[in-house]
Amino acid sequence: MSSMARRAGLAFTAAALALAGAVYGVTSASADVTAQLTAPQLVADMGAGWNLGNQLEASNNGIPSETAWGNPVVTQALINRVKASGFKTIRIPISYLGNIGSGPNYTINSAWLNRIQEVVDYAYGQGLYVVINMHGDGYKSVTGSWLICDASDQTTVKAKYQKVWQQVAARFASYNEHLIFESMNEEFDGQYGNPTQPCYSNINAYNQTFVDTVRRTGGTNASRWLLVPGWNTNIDYTVGNYGFTLPTDQYRSSSIPSTEQRLMISVHYYDPWDFTGQEDGTITQWGPNATNPAKTSTWGQADYLDGQLKKMHDTFVARGYPVFVGEYGAIDKTAADPANNRYRADYARTLVAAAKKYGAATAYWDNGYNGAYGFGLFNRGSATVTQQGIIDAIISAVGGSSPSTPPTSPSTSPSSSPSATPPTSSPAGACRVTSAVSAWNTGLTNSITLTNTGATTVNGWTLTFTLAPGQTITAGWSATYAPASGNVTATNAGYNGTLAPGASTTIGYQATHTGNAAAPTGFRLNGASCN
Repeated sequence: MSSMARRAGLAFTAAALALAGAVYGVTSASADVTAQLTAPQLVADMGAGWNLGNQLEASNNGIPSETAWGNPVVTQALINRVKASGFKTIRIPISYLGNIGSGPNYTINSAWLNRIQEVVDYAYGQGLYVVINMHGDGYKSVTGSWLICDASDQTTVKAKYQKVWQQVAARFASYNEHLIFESMNEEFDGQYGNPTQPCYSNINAYNQTFVDTVRRTGGTNASRWLLVPGWNTNIDYTVGNYGFTLPTDQYRSSSIPSTEQRLMISVHYYDPWDFTGQEDGTITQWGPNATNPAKTSTWGQADYLDGQLKKMHDTFVARGYPVFVGEYGAIDKTAADPANNRYRADYARTLVAAAKKYGAATAYWDNGYNGAYGFGLFNRGSATVTQQGIIDAIISAVGGSSPSTPPTSPSTSPSSSPSATPPTSSPAGACRVTSAVSAWNTGLTNSITLTNTGATTVNGWTLTFTLAPGQTITAGWSATYAPASGNVTATNAGYNGTLAPGASTTIGYQATHTGNAAAPTGFRLNGASCN
């Protein structure tokens, strides 16, 4: 999203941020597991996503500063709250700008790179998917921007771009596939309209440089999923005959089956803008539940939205390339129409449901601002929920569940916390488990879907099962797992502990094996056998 639109209602601060803990001790990341998730598995596992917008891409006079656009310093408590609300993916937009040194090395300021890693670890340490990108460096409206596709000296632009991504990729080379890199954000010539050449050719070249550079740094980077956008992350200019070309992926790991991809396509969706982003009180309703035609846009309704995502499916998903709608949302216009939040929720629900239908993951744009024309879902200072209705709409559309009343004291522990509610016994035969194992060499990934087939709600659960001999869990998500081998107990996270009759939740883990990659056996929910 454009820098001005993202700042809705946020005032610039005069002073740049003095980073807390400028000399940050780098934490050890999870071992390289190189899980071989297929495209459908990845999209399903990413679940609902959320943007930490207007923070690490914020800047003041060309220097990135996470408080420059009015937000407080990012905390672990905030990320815990986002996870507890049901989100499984966090996109972290990042600017580098004046924190890049001079050529030919273009060294990134170490304090800034350390802070980036620290914020990534807030989410990565919780088992969430994390998307990081190069966000503000390509906006002509931002002081210090340089990734400009129609700049005269493209040799320098491309050399700088390559060096920056090389450093970022090297820093995170040991992180597992829960970290996804996105090459750039909303890159175009700044003029809205049909794409121009050779500007689009340069964007394609940036994407190719990004893929080649990341792959060559090795580690998990040789196989992790990489996101690439087309012109301004616009759907029509990406699927249409306007010049977008997919990068080749010649340096990827040989462990990736030749029939599978490791590239995703990044797009954004804010149609119709008069409802989602135009800062007035004119268009405040959207969708089939709208009651006032004068307050409803004449275009961009649910059928149009569905058609746009279908284009992405037919062009990319059908060929094995998953799609990531990395930004969407609608600003708060309740000052003009008290019912506006209902339509904002309808919009989010419809977008996420259509994306799920067409093989795409999503991330809601949150700029941290609550109030007139803000996108905020959370109060970042207090780490509390401000728009539970919109969150519920998102989580329900992706097939999950979120607590109707958020917890009041978010934990700052980096591990998932079991539900505080004592488990409710479930009668035998009242649960169903499906297990999808994807194995390679000495590693595997298993995605487990647990369904409550009983007539009563389960409030808090443990799922026990037995791993095949020689298997050891190395990382898990959406539950805590102990011990790592043999007879394992998975305990619900805070956000998925309640399973109404017929409801499901998906958890998973990575494991090593010594030749036996069989699925686990003997599933029991709260002591009762599952089908």
